[in-house]
Amino acid sequence: MTATLIWILVALLAIGLYLSWTAGRLDRLHARIDAARAALDAQLLRRASVAQELATSGVLDPAASIVLYEAAHAARQAEEEQREVAESELSQALRAVFGEAQQVEAVREVPGGEAATGELTEAVRRVPMARRFHNDAVGAARRLREHRKVRWFRLAGHAPFPMAFEMDDEPPAALADRVAQQP
Repeated sequence: MTATLIWILVALLAIGLYLSWTAGRLDRLHARIDAARAALDAQLLRRASVAQELATSGVLDPAASIVLYEAAHAARQAEEEQREVAESELSQALRAVFGEAQQVEAVREVPGGEAATGELTEAVRRVPMARRFHNDAVGAARRLREHRKVRWFRLAGHAPFPMAFEMDDEPPAALADRVAQQP
């Protein structure tokens, strides 16, 4: 009788340790999602700020400046529910304004244009990477949360179900070419 009780206690302890480890892993994934979301928000804000600064600098033609400024302003001011749409619209505006290499070259030729173009190129390049890191972390957490043990024992606690950030983040062709040409 005593040996059976000891084995039952050992089994319960092993199960408890495993569940505790799984809950800790899920907690770390949620922390990783929070960090990745903060990085994504920072990159999106940087891209919108650079686009807005470029739109108000006077180096673009008036129509392009208005299109770019309005899209960047909308992206910076968007509520959380509308953020993906606003950021996608900024991507579309960037592609419309910087779709051709002549426009990029015209901006580069003005004083301070080389720095502005370089900063915009970096911002446009970093957004898809930050979004990919965020969505990878969300995918890992979702896969773990789908396991029966996590649902049955409610190991996720009251944490909200992680949502991916889906947006159009394709860079403008002329800026993508600049990224490919850089060492």
